[in-house]
Amino acid sequence: MDDRLFRNTMGKFATGVTVITTAVEGVPYGMTANAFMSVSLTPKLVVVSIGENAHMNSRISKAGEFGVSFLAEDQKDLSMLFAGQVKENQKVEFKWLNNLPVIENAIANLTCKVYNTHVEGDHTLYIGEVTDFEVVEGNNPLVFYEGKYQEIH
Repeated sequence: MDDRLFRNTMGKFATGVTVITTAVEGVPYGMTANAFMSVSLTPKLVVVSIGENAHMNSRISKAGEFGVSFLAEDQKDLSMLFAGQVKENQKVEFKWLNNLPVIENAIANLTCKVYNTHVEGDHTLYIGEVTDFEVVEGNNPLVFYEGKYQEIH
């Protein structure tokens, strides 16, 4: 199977956009990810998929916990920043929830402790047990479809 055709096919699945965060020795880190899903209600589990070569992989492994922020449609700039698409240094002011950095004004924020990990192919799946969450009503999500940011109409 052709890698580009497979990637384009997977792009047909619309996803929300998240920023995965953690802190190592009090220093916050984040990365954009759309490979996120809810796994279980009892216990409350979610999964994020992190590339084996991503710096975030070792940071989550070291910290043993992570945050997930569901971005609002007006937070495309933050998604691009944490995806490495914006190269200039921009200082991000994180909000702290349950001692983890999360994105201010995201439509939802979760904090999780690592419950389990699975290395699958070229990614590590981090199963996180949700330790806290908050929701902000009134904003639409940032959506990713066919390799582009989209809005819900």
